[in-house]
Amino acid sequence: MIEISTDKSKLNINVIHKYLSEESYWAKDRNIETIQRSIDHSLCFGVYINDNQVGFARVVTDYTIYAYIMDVFILKEYQGKGYGKSLMNAIMNHQELQNLNRWGLATNDAHGLYKQFGFESLSKPEIMMEIKKKQPITEK
Repeated sequence: MIEISTDKSKLNINVIHKYLSEESYWAKDRNIETIQRSIDHSLCFGVYINDNQVGFARVVTDYTIYAYIMDVFILKEYQGKGYGKSLMNAIMNHQELQNLNRWGLATNDAHGLYKQFGFESLSKPEIMMEIKKKQPITEK
């Protein structure tokens, strides 16, 4: 049975670190200290089957205007079973996120999933700006 929880004490940092640093395309080589700090400062969602963590996502938000969804994953052996959709449902329906005006996320390969929740390409990408710095890699 699937459980989705925002209880950070249930998160398995080793599962999260292994996936993000070894299997994701966006967080390769991210060290465990950086991952822990990002968890500490985010609203996190763990996906569990029989108390084993099989998925994760975090939301960076001010709980008033804006939320950015990051580091979303379901472990490879659990993909294709609807767990990603359940995770997104939990995020989008979380009580503390209901009055937001704007949501954001970035993806290379999951547009179909996110479109089901109302996400679309930027209407005015020309007004968006960013600074992208390479994270210093520290010893693991």
